[in-house]
This record gives sequence, structure tokens and C-alpha cells, in this order.
Amino acid sequence: MAMSFLLNPKKYEKKHPDRKTGDIMLKTIQFFEDKGLGSLREEDRLHKWYDDFIKFLKREQVMATLLTPAEYGGPDSRFDLSRVCQYNEILGFYSPAYQYCYQVTILGLGPIWMGDNEKVKQKTAQLLKDGAIFAFGLSERAHGADLYSNETKLTPAGDGTYRANGSKYYIGNANKAALVSTFGKHEDTGEFVFFVVDSQHRNYKLIKKIHVSGGHQGYVGEYDLIEYPITRDDILSSGTLAWDSALSTINIGKFQLGFSSIGASTHAMLEAINHAHNRILYSRRVTDFPHIKKIFIDVYARITAMKLYALRSLDYFRSSSDQDRRYLLFNPIQKMKVTTQGVKVVQMLHDVIAARGFEQETYFSTALSEIEMLPRLEGTTHVNMAQIVKFVHNYFFNPVDYPEIPRRDDPCDDTYIFRQKAGKTATVTFPDYRRAYQGLDLPNIKIFREQMDLLIEFLLKATPDDKQRKNIDYMLALGEMFTLVVYAQLILENLRHYQIDNVVVDQIFSFMVREFAQFALHQLSNFINSESQQKYLKLMMKTPDISPTREQELWENHVAKLIGAYTMNE
Repeated sequence: MAMSFLLNPKKYEKKHPDRKTGDIMLKTIQFFEDKGLGSLREEDRLHKWYDDFIKFLKREQVMATLLTPAEYGGPDSRFDLSRVCQYNEILGFYSPAYQYCYQVTILGLGPIWMGDNEKVKQKTAQLLKDGAIFAFGLSERAHGADLYSNETKLTPAGDGTYRANGSKYYIGNANKAALVSTFGKHEDTGEFVFFVVDSQHRNYKLIKKIHVSGGHQGYVGEYDLIEYPITRDDILSSGTLAWDSALSTINIGKFQLGFSSIGASTHAMLEAINHAHNRILYSRRVTDFPHIKKIFIDVYARITAMKLYALRSLDYFRSSSDQDRRYLLFNPIQKMKVTTQGVKVVQMLHDVIAARGFEQETYFSTALSEIEMLPRLEGTTHVNMAQIVKFVHNYFFNPVDYPEIPRRDDPCDDTYIFRQKAGKTATVTFPDYRRAYQGLDLPNIKIFREQMDLLIEFLLKATPDDKQRKNIDYMLALGEMFTLVVYAQLILENLRHYQIDNVVVDQIFSFMVREFAQFALHQLSNFINSESQQKYLKLMMKTPDISPTREQELWENHVAKLIGAYTMNE
């Protein structure tokens, strides 16, 4: 299982239903291997814009194939989330800075494909064939991504045209985007509006590049629109459609970050285990030390869990409809939990690789500087958690039957995501979450279920009072335990679709039990709780089943086999 489930570019085994998709993945891998780690790190130090990558995307028609809906593209084109996300994992494996260019293009395309402007859609399809990249002009320096406070304005010019004025901040691809999907308001009516501008237009003023701690090859910029002329042909959407397009685009974009985190974490682990195995301390290989083995075992379990959850969440996103909007819970957990697990993985590995991780010729230095950014792009973890806690009641206490969602890696144009239905989260329902546990009786799954059942009793018999419910910090902390329950459900569901050994699964739930206990302790020690609430929180602080035999089997049959399995070309 070790390298067939986790990505190893030099033994790329993914089967695709069409040749073009496989060619894109393999040629992208070859592009980075030919460039080599040394070149990537040198260009990062120089903050060099990746012109060669942009040319590669054009030559191989990557964007045109992966990001154009079938209606507007060639015979191989479709907006197929399965391959869109897989490409994010490959790019994240090599460089989250390169993934950022792709990520931001996806965001920029969102309002275009969601809008009702056919002329812009046809133009966009041609621009993608021409190798263009795109940008998403939503956030502003004073307000961040607060849509209500957006100050960019479209003012009627009196001849049926408009003038756009405003400033956008922290915008990826702001330097080269063929079209920047820009969010603002009609000055005369106050209605929300999305329109497109050209980053090379004389009324588009690129103010500066914003220097960030990682991703130096990407471009994060600030731009001003100064009396920028806008016609009706440049307007993508207005009113409710513009508002929905903003929210839905962010929903699509944030989902991609989990796959980038999986790719980056996988590469960091492979580099770290090679380094540790080849380093001799006290006449022993570093990988022979018991505490080092434990770190790698835990890291391996966490990355496996990240990918199992992300792929199952993808199944739900691809299968979504007006009647099945469960992705509105699963997507923010993908964004919040998978990316923060990536941060945890790199932090743990840094304790192994130590000072070597700071050396700039390593991939690890890339992961170290950029993995922390992923939970904080397209909405912070707190923003996503605030969305997650809205689903607690229906998830636990209002089960509704649904047809089984299959594994979704079939070739399909996922155009529903461009027609996402906005609406109250109270209308989103779920089947009985306990189905995922049927037939599974591993020791740590049993302990986790006990914790889960105690959480439900807590909610029923020690229900947070009005003051606690109004305390956002209290509810967000409680939401961490709920998040683990949902995370566990999708991981378990995906065991039906991927062959994962029981020792790996049990180890996954070992760290899940530990995290559940930590969150219970946090809830107990940071807030005022009633006596009944304290009782339940203390009971939730369980210890996992610790099995040296299981850990040794996991090390020998899975983790140790990663030693020397992959090294990036220099």
C-alpha cells in the first residue's frame, strides 16, 4: 500500500480514462524532474517568475484541458474535479508556489463560468488555449475578503458604459492575468457586481508585489483601477448571482488547498526519511531510534488520513446537487482540517530533520515556509470552523436517508459546482453517521466511538447554555471535536474504495483519539463549564490503545519501505 496510495512521481501508477489526462500528469512530473530541485530552490531565492512553467502550460494545453467546461473547450476539455484536484497534489508535491498560480487561475475562472456573460465565456476559452492565466480580484486592504464592505465601484458613464474605480489587495497573478474577475458594487444601486479587467490595460495600475514569507516565485500583488472603462460585455454578473458567485468560487478554491497540502506533506516526508536514514548518530542510523520511528509512523498515518478524507470529500463535491449539499460541511473541513494536519506533519518532521530543514537547497525548506500559508488562504481556519458548527444539530440528531455516494474518479464535467444553490445551512441534512463504523472493531476505532458517544451525550444532557452559545470561542473549540467526528466518518467510508491495511487504520485512530482528548482538555481548561459539562469532558480524555506490535508491523511493512523510494532530481 505504501507507495500506491501516496504519491511517488517516479512510480506514477494512476490510471486515467483518457490519454490526454495521463499525458498532462506525466509531462508535468517530467517538467519538474527535468528542472530539478536545485533550480527550483535557486529560482525561489531569486524570486524569479516562472515563465518557463507558463509556457509549458500553454504548450501542453494544461489549463485549456483541465479548467474549461466541455461546452466551451475541445474534445478533451472538461472541468473534472477529480483531475483538477490531482493536478493540485502534483504541483503541491513539487512547489506550492507553482500550485498557487494554478489555484488563483481556478479562482479567477469561477465567476466567469458562473456568470451569465456568454461573450466572456467564449473569450475565456480562447484565452485558455492561448496559455493565459487568470486572477480573482475580491479582497481589499482595509477589509480583507469582507464582501459587504467592498469599496470598489462601477459608476455609470451616461452612455451605457461604466467607469471602475477601486483598489484590490493580496491578489495572486495580478501581474500577468489576462482577465481579473473583480468584485465590486454598482455605485448607483448598491448592487454587487462581478466584472473582468485586463492586467495589461493602461487604467489598471499594478501598485506593487507583496512580499510574503513563502511562495516567492508566485506573484501576490496590489492593483488600482483608475477610471477603468467597462462595457456591458465586461460584466459577468450582478445582484444575487454576483454574490453567489463570490461565495461559490471561494468554496471551489479553498477545496484545492487540501490537495496541495497533501502533496507538500508527502514530499517533505520522503525527503526527511531519506535524510534520517542516511544520517549516523552515536554509530546508529537516525531511523533506528525508537522516537524517530514513532514520528514517522504518526506522520505516515496522518498523511494517509488526509488523503482518504480529501478523496472522499471530493466524491461528495462531484455528486452534489440542489438536493444533496453535504459538501457545504465536508468542504470547509477539507480546507480547515487537511491543511492544518499538513502543518502538523511538517512540524513533526522538522523535529527529525532539524537544522537541515532550514538549508535552502532542500525541498523541506519549501514546505517549512509555505505549508503554514495553506490554512490561511481562502478563509482562515476560524472562518471555516464557524461554518462547520452550523451543521452539528442536523448531523447528529436529524438523519435523512441518501443514496450511497460511489467513488468518483470517472470522467465527468462537474458543471453543477458553477450552479451551486445558495441557502440556509439548516436545510442541509445527513444520513446516520454511524453507518461508516459497521463491521469495524479495531481497538482505537472503539475508543474513538466512545469519545464520540460522550460528545453526543454532552450535547443532549449538558447542552451549552445561551451564554456559552453566544461565546464564539467556546463554540469554535467545541467544533474541533465535531470536526474530528466528520473527519473520521469520511475516512472510514473511503476504506471501501481503497485497500488500506488495518494497522494503518488503527494508527490513524490512535492519533484521532489523542486529538479528541486534547480538544476536550482545551474545552475544560479554557472555559467555564457546568459540573455536568466538566464530567463529560473529563470522560472524553481517553488514551489510545498503544501496541508496540502494531507499530513495528507498520514500520516494517509500510514506513521503512519509503526509504530511498523517491529523491527529486538535482
